Amino acid sequence: MRLYRGIRSLILSLFRKILFLWVRTDVSGNTLQALGLDPEKPVCYVLQFSSLSSRLVLEQEVIRARLPGGTNALPVKNAPSHSFFFLYKRIGGLFRGGRQKPVPTREFTDLVTFGLEHPEQDVQIVPVSLFWGRSPDKEKSLVKLVLSDTWSVAGRLQKFLIILVHGRNTYVQFNQPVSLKQVIDEYRDNEQKANRKLARILRTHFRRVRQAVLGPDLSHRRTLVGGLIRTQAVKEAIRETAAQTDTPPEKVRLKAYKYADEIAASMSIVTIRFMELVLAWLWNRIYKGIAVNNIQVAKEAAQDSAVVYVPCHRSHIDYLLLSYVLYKNGLMPPHIAAGINLNMPIVGPILRRGGAFFMRRSFRDNPLYATVFNEYMHVMFTRGYSVEYFVEGGRSRTGRMLPPRPGMLSMTIRSFLRDHRKPIVFVPVYIGYEKVMEGRSYLGELRGKKKQKESVLGLARTARKLTNSFGRVAVNFGKPIVLADVLDEVHDSWRQEAYDAEYRPAWLNSAVDNLAQRVASTINASVAVNPIGMAATVLLGTERMAMDEGQLIRLMDNYADLLRSYPYAETVTLPEGDGKDWLAYCEAMGLVTRQPQKLGDIIGLEGSNAILMTYYRNNIQHLFALPALIVSLFENKSSLRRDKIVFLVSVAYPYLQSELFLQYPQGDVDGVINQWIDVLLEKGLLLALDDDRLSRPEDGTEAMLRARILSRFVIQTLERYHITLGILRKYGSGALTAAELEEQSTLLAERMSILFGLNAPEFFDKTLFRSFIANMQKNGVLTTDNNDRLCYGEGLDEVAEDARLVLSVEKRQAIQQVTMMDA
Repeated sequence: MRLYRGIRSLILSLFRKILFLWVRTDVSGNTLQALGLDPEKPVCYVLQFSSLSSRLVLEQEVIRARLPGGTNALPVKNAPSHSFFFLYKRIGGLFRGGRQKPVPTREFTDLVTFGLEHPEQDVQIVPVSLFWGRSPDKEKSLVKLVLSDTWSVAGRLQKFLIILVHGRNTYVQFNQPVSLKQVIDEYRDNEQKANRKLARILRTHFRRVRQAVLGPDLSHRRTLVGGLIRTQAVKEAIRETAAQTDTPPEKVRLKAYKYADEIAASMSIVTIRFMELVLAWLWNRIYKGIAVNNIQVAKEAAQDSAVVYVPCHRSHIDYLLLSYVLYKNGLMPPHIAAGINLNMPIVGPILRRGGAFFMRRSFRDNPLYATVFNEYMHVMFTRGYSVEYFVEGGRSRTGRMLPPRPGMLSMTIRSFLRDHRKPIVFVPVYIGYEKVMEGRSYLGELRGKKKQKESVLGLARTARKLTNSFGRVAVNFGKPIVLADVLDEVHDSWRQEAYDAEYRPAWLNSAVDNLAQRVASTINASVAVNPIGMAATVLLGTERMAMDEGQLIRLMDNYADLLRSYPYAETVTLPEGDGKDWLAYCEAMGLVTRQPQKLGDIIGLEGSNAILMTYYRNNIQHLFALPALIVSLFENKSSLRRDKIVFLVSVAYPYLQSELFLQYPQGDVDGVINQWIDVLLEKGLLLALDDDRLSRPEDGTEAMLRARILSRFVIQTLERYHITLGILRKYGSGALTAAELEEQSTLLAERMSILFGLNAPEFFDKTLFRSFIANMQKNGVLTTDNNDRLCYGEGLDEVAEDARLVLSVEKRQAIQQVTMMDA
């Protein structure tokens, strides 16, 4: 027997080496850390269907990753140091494939028997999924059907051809182990039921992984486009448009077909594989690495649900980067909503085959187009395709999260109300760049330069930047948001109501607002803090944007320690190393300057870098918002009662929450404020006095410097609020409309930016003033009269007086000088 096993092992080893002369694998989850294996327990690796080639690939990857194996005590021992088995036997001959019958293998039943006979012994069963080529089915494509690793099980000849065609693009995924003891404990006296239960768990697991990796079957594009035109909603839209425009129905139908053809993606696995190779080369050329965090969230969501990926939008690279990360981690790339401006020659067809579907910026006045687009989205969701869109609409030019636009979120909710058999899960994604590729063009646009239209020539100019280094990139996946749970909170009886394609329930806007807020705040709760953001935050908090090297290093370490002391969220990631490492990195990236000096080198920001660094500071500003707001109250007050601090911060919080998309509900914020006060006391940034009073640190101390710079992280936001309040009080209640107040506030902010040398372009951003005014109306601080003029009561004067606590004397005088002028 030992001789037989030795010969068998030698033959299999030879076959494995021959196979890997051709086969190339991409593997995920094959580390002890990822699997969480207990070294004290034996391990068995299981594949779903009996296949010699799959068995050889599995054995090679286990050996290559140095993963632990089973013991001689196990009935499954088919390699010198590892245990493997198949869940189901192969049925059929050389030319016969077809779906496997659920007939468990002898090794599987022997393992269950072993578990029942040895109740004290546990076995870790690691399911392993293997895909040759990762190609989903595509209707009306014989070659695709025959030579792809699809949901059906291939026969031996077909498997040989699949390996020949796709062997160099093989994906292997190791998954979390299943405890044999836990599964069969319930059926110690019934071996048949124990067999069925373990088989069902493993079968379900393999099905869910296959769903996530391959996705639903891809319909032929012509079939999909033609099907859209035949839907009831589009037929009615065609009839209405024909009647309203006095146009023959056939002509309108042709227009609807052209709309559908303009919109629809044409995802091609060949294109995706090609793009994978190109992008791998591109990332290695321009980036120093891509850090992916919490990807398991997306893997779990994709197994049972239609996933909507909602990333923040900072760069055109976002489209490519997220699809690349998902594909490399064993997930089917999503269909991506892209602006019609990207449907340009050469680029457009490639993006379309990579999964992009194109949408016009506005189609409010084109009901026919709107109906076709809505029906396309409905098909995506009901068939279970993963979809990606940017809730911000456009790229953020300031580095902050932009207010979500309701359009795509509303379409998603309405589609789900029509047919909610397939769950929809939103997966927020934070994409953080240490150096954004479009940074310089963003500066020009913020200064008033017209945004350049996308073109092939512009793309060629961008390609010249590929010789530059843009640092590292972080892709952080946030906590998933189940759409059904959001609807339950807003309208718990939604499942009992009927909805058609055009119906918009009265509570829809409330549901969209709730979902938008959760998506934006969850993206921000997944932020990746990097060395550039830390250096920018500290240096921009100084008056001259320069600081002693040692002091800068200490402050970066101190503020990072502040984030660790009271973590904003478990999905926030902090950079490795310390302040000294971060400073060296910023210097290597060319974003800070060093001025040698005998008493200690000076680190500073100069020229356009000083403005560009506000972008990276804004990426993480929300993390420091509450502690910065607390210490800013001591700008003009040496001490305050604790309850007064909590009151003032809670009054300002709704506006900060709306602007920075903070995650804490308003009902919980008092507790959060008190916890931050305790942390600030512990770190010496506040001092405790008698009678529940708190004071700032003593002047001239290191603690006072830390507190003062921390307060400046949020001070410009508060100054903008005070500008608006000052103008309101200048003109009086009932004198200004919201648009006039917005315009006056923007002009005064721009003036102060010049007078005080403020380098933050968003300081006089109209949209921020518009949001602040809208929130005051929402919170009842402002009301409107019959002429749409803003009215307020005495409460506004009290808030304005309290807000003066955070302003320096010079800025109070500058605001007062303007607001006291005659209207």
